[in-house]
Amino acid sequence: MLHNAIDAQAFIDLKILLVIACVLLLSPYIAKLLKLPVSATEIILGALAAFFGFVGKSENFHLLANVGFYFLMFIAGMEVNLRLFFTMQKSLFRRSIFYISLLYLISFIAVSAYGLSLIFVIILPVMSVGLLSILFKDFGKHCEWLNLAMLVATLAEVVSIILLTITGAFLQDTTLFDVGLNLLYLFAFLVFCLFGFKISGILFWWYPNLRLVLMPWQDKNEKDIRFCMAILILVIITMILAHLEIALGAFIAGSFIATFFNHKKDLEEKLAGFGYGFLIPIFFIYIGSTLNLHSLLELDMLEDALYLLLAMIGLRLVCALVFLKKLELKNTILFALSHSMPLTLLIATATLGFNAKVIDFELYSALILTALLEAVFAMSLIKFIANFKKATN
Repeated sequence: MLHNAIDAQAFIDLKILLVIACVLLLSPYIAKLLKLPVSATEIILGALAAFFGFVGKSENFHLLANVGFYFLMFIAGMEVNLRLFFTMQKSLFRRSIFYISLLYLISFIAVSAYGLSLIFVIILPVMSVGLLSILFKDFGKHCEWLNLAMLVATLAEVVSIILLTITGAFLQDTTLFDVGLNLLYLFAFLVFCLFGFKISGILFWWYPNLRLVLMPWQDKNEKDIRFCMAILILVIITMILAHLEIALGAFIAGSFIATFFNHKKDLEEKLAGFGYGFLIPIFFIYIGSTLNLHSLLELDMLEDALYLLLAMIGLRLVCALVFLKKLELKNTILFALSHSMPLTLLIATATLGFNAKVIDFELYSALILTALLEAVFAMSLIKFIANFKKATN
């Protein structure tokens, strides 16, 4: 009766809403029971829901998932106060650049040696601070190795997104002129952001009360959240018009808020509570629904996922030795593992390669599975290593 009363697509959307409601409610308890990260649990539940036919194809679901992804990148950007880069020790900055360069150099050598597609030069070193920001809930904001990992990952993520944007421009069915135009837009946007940060710094230095006008200490109308959402929406519109990667704009918008409005100590907590409680889980559920569980029975796909997992973690463990003298062995391992769960950008890169027909569906599925396994394995191993000394004591 109900199915006949509404059209087929509306019925699919209603089922998806029901799945979202159930996953939002149950995932924290299931994650605690299975001792898994909540985000990984949400991906698994999304995959199971799709496997049993509760999730169908829906543009509305896809749109809502994208909003969740952009909000995740915005929250990740709010973990980064750009002033820290200007006060960063030169030796530490040089090590960070060397570490990132080493990631891409070794990847290029390995990809060339095995005759793989050049897109793996971007896939293997890809880095995202999305899940890394979750670790602050467990280790706090005064953890030395985690703060360093966030700083370095921020630089690496910007490099990853820029390379992803450039690669996307080349892989699209466009002329060389269009590619050059996209790169010009990207360069102009980055220059505009740099100029905007500089002007904002001067403006807030001359008129410090302007911060309180935009984000007062106490406000019944939630002006701080409204301002953040307005900035995020304006940046998304700009990136769409310029045909650039929206994730980069969302991340920079979050960094802008963290840099110039750090007097609002509860702002990040308010936004993160809404994001991790509603919007961001929808993105993880959607990612899980794109994973074909039937493919897990294919030995070749499982082998590909395992090789990718070992290669990406091994690559970071080797390159992280750059920081061995500063962090010592245990924290260096934790540093490397924290960079080994680039869930969001790995999925974005896999989607880009699949849509451009550079990789097939089997490899796409392997990359999605790798992203999931990395999130579970790296997060669990970080907690085990960090708590191992406490347990032995």
